[in-house]
Amino acid sequence: MKLKEIVAAAGLTVRAAPQGLGAEVTGGYASDLLSCVMAKAQEGNLWVTLQAHPNIVAVASLHDLAGIVITEGQEPNPQTVEKANEHGVCIMTTEHATFTIVAKLAELGVRGVD
Repeated sequence: MKLKEIVAAAGLTVRAAPQGLGAEVTGGYASDLLSCVMAKAQEGNLWVTLQAHPNIVAVASLHDLAGIVITEGQEPNPQTVEKANEHGVCIMTTEHATFTIVAKLAELGVRGVD
């Protein structure tokens, strides 16, 4: 499924790197611990977190993730948006809690990393 389809179906708001919306989403991973994401997320995954600082872009770039969904109404700070645009990492936001948006992604067919 393409990232742009997920954005539309889940009601996400794109905050950075909209050129990445054509990415194919291969699965999903949810964690707020950067070390866990670095160890377990896989190329093409959509990462769900409430972290919004610039380091999330570096972690997403490390595995060539499809994008990052920031939850609970958190907004990426300007440095995060700037870095994401530079590196082509699509960042989206939602007012929903992490649990709620992960359930929605699973309903759309996005499968988690085991």
